[in-house]
Amino acid sequence: MTQRINYMEQSPELFRKFIEFNGLFKDSAIEESIRDLVSIRASQLNGCGFCLDMHVKQATLHGERALRLHHLAAWRESTLFVPRERAALAWTEALTHLPAQGVPQELFDRVRTQFSEKELSDLSYSVMSINAWNRINVAFTPVPGSYDKAFDLDKAGLE
Repeated sequence: MTQRINYMEQSPELFRKFIEFNGLFKDSAIEESIRDLVSIRASQLNGCGFCLDMHVKQATLHGERALRLHHLAAWRESTLFVPRERAALAWTEALTHLPAQGVPQELFDRVRTQFSEKELSDLSYSVMSINAWNRINVAFTPVPGSYDKAFDLDKAGLE
């Protein structure tokens, strides 16, 4: 696979602003472990190899267990995820593959038992962000792992 366009070089100001936007998540109401799971699951759903590679490495660096990462594609059947994580993953899937009739009220009600309004809002922005990254990376095909050194992802030991 080769990269089609280097969107970072072609649109540096837009890229910089999007990086700034993403930097706000470190202070969001959603814990890093859930943000990692959300990024990985959305990237799986969208078929974004670059983002999947990056976020698995980031989650590993953040201390996520390998077995949970392996179970993420089948999270509904796995016993490794707590109700709050399950709610975040269900919300991620709904916002990634928007149902024709919108997000079902039943799902919203279930997710609201795990997240405050502020947390659900922050979670939704997190899902929105990873979906945007997935779309640009699927379009322009950066090579998975090609920025590992620049982002210190080589320290994950997952070559």
